[in-house]
Amino acid sequence: MLFFLRMRWHWIVVTTIACLAIAGTYLLAAEPTFVASTQLVIFPQVSGSEPQRAFAEDAFIEGQLEIARSTDVVGGTVAALDLIHDLEFVDQTPSLQDRAKNWLMGFSPQSDKPSQNAAGKGSGEAQQQTEEERLRDWATAKLLNKVGIRRIGNSTIVEISAAASTPQKAVDIADTLARQYIQKNIAMKANAARQYSDWLAKFMAEQQRGLAEAASALASFTSNPRDQFKLAELQSATDARRTLYENTLNQLTEAKQRITYPMSDATIVSRATLPLSKARPRSTLIAAFAAALGLGTGFALAMIRHASDRRLVRPHQIAETCDLPFVTVLTTSKRTRNGHPTPLLAAGTNCPTVDYPVIPGMMELSATVVGLRRKRRIVIGVVGVSPGSGASTIASELAVLSSVSGATTLLIDAAAQRPWLSEAIAPHSSSGLVDVLDNSELIRTAALSLTPTLKFLPLGEVDTVTPAIRLSSRRTQLSFAELKKEFDSIFVDISAFSASPDANAIAPELDGVLVVASHGRTSIDEATRVIETMRNVGAEILGAVINHAPASMQS
Repeated sequence: MLFFLRMRWHWIVVTTIACLAIAGTYLLAAEPTFVASTQLVIFPQVSGSEPQRAFAEDAFIEGQLEIARSTDVVGGTVAALDLIHDLEFVDQTPSLQDRAKNWLMGFSPQSDKPSQNAAGKGSGEAQQQTEEERLRDWATAKLLNKVGIRRIGNSTIVEISAAASTPQKAVDIADTLARQYIQKNIAMKANAARQYSDWLAKFMAEQQRGLAEAASALASFTSNPRDQFKLAELQSATDARRTLYENTLNQLTEAKQRITYPMSDATIVSRATLPLSKARPRSTLIAAFAAALGLGTGFALAMIRHASDRRLVRPHQIAETCDLPFVTVLTTSKRTRNGHPTPLLAAGTNCPTVDYPVIPGMMELSATVVGLRRKRRIVIGVVGVSPGSGASTIASELAVLSSVSGATTLLIDAAAQRPWLSEAIAPHSSSGLVDVLDNSELIRTAALSLTPTLKFLPLGEVDTVTPAIRLSSRRTQLSFAELKKEFDSIFVDISAFSASPDANAIAPELDGVLVVASHGRTSIDEATRVIETMRNVGAEILGAVINHAPASMQS
């Protein structure tokens, strides 16, 4: 896991930063929303046993909540605050969030505009009225989406909350909506009392006629009493009619009082106050979500990239695939280290010691090569999989370390495509490997002495055929067998495999080849193809070098 994070951390970091940047842009561009709340207490008018009252009370409060959400109450709030002239409530341009919802649900939103035919039929006044009604309906619908009405727990307290772009507007909407609900409740009770009063008036008129008829019958019978039982019956009926009439009259009086002085079932107990901070967008929550989304997405992308990545990043990848004896990791082998040129030995210095920083990991590689030299004198070629792998620098440093160990060493520049060693060590040399191939005696003057135990043979002027291909023909004056009689170790810098066929040509003539790949740039398939191709032509692959690796891989 630590290796995975070291290799792919930038995926996670970049994705997280991108998500945070998007979230920050949204927070800066989004219009803030403030929420204010008003609380009311409702007095349920219920009776009966305790269970019946509890059920009736819940039903009564639920009914009051629906009344508060009704278009009459919300529309009254729109009219009271003149919200049809507020762009926040009449702007019909869908927001980015609404567009995303419509796209996900497959809707195709269209502007709700009256058709030209309908507009042409009515008069100008009718058209204006229709437009106002349309705006009022639109503002009512938007306001309904911006308010929330809920019962607090199992209490009789109801909270009305309103969202708006400014704190004062949110307070005004919440308070006005509460007042509109109370007015609606009063109007409904007054209307019910009026209907009840009208019915009582009709009923009382009927009772009054019945009472008059009963009194008339009683008076007629009293003037000529023939049956005492009949008299008692008429007297009882008249008294009942009178009692019913009086009760109805009292109820009618009470109903008219409720019409004249109606009482609401709710009252405001806590008015809305100015919110101190915005309710939406929630900066902390959005930032946390963006960070979590970025981390998760980055981790997923990093895992996908890691699973599909065929680049060479670990030694065992190529060691197991190509069955190599050893794979060495070098942290750097560039011309510059920390921005300063690497001080290679110049021709003619005859410096007995080497005093410049050694590449981390090079000592281990040199020790491996020294172990091979103990058995026999060897000629080792160093070839990069592709240009820029650092094969030239590795060849030069191996030669330097070999000479420091006391072995007579020859460094040959056979990289015709890019003779960097010749340009760096002997830029003004008049002869080189090309000349020695035609006349082996010239090696005495062409091979430049860098230290008492180290000589360098530059490339020379190449015409058409490269020195590597000429050496493979075995028809030259120079042979590696003769050179091994004079030198303990010979290192040959060869052109990159992908840039020239020199490696395939000269590799069979060498005692062994070191293949140099770039960490994180060379693919496993490419390195495997190079090694297998050279093995097919008879080359002995001593091992591989993973160059330009991060310093952490040396631990």
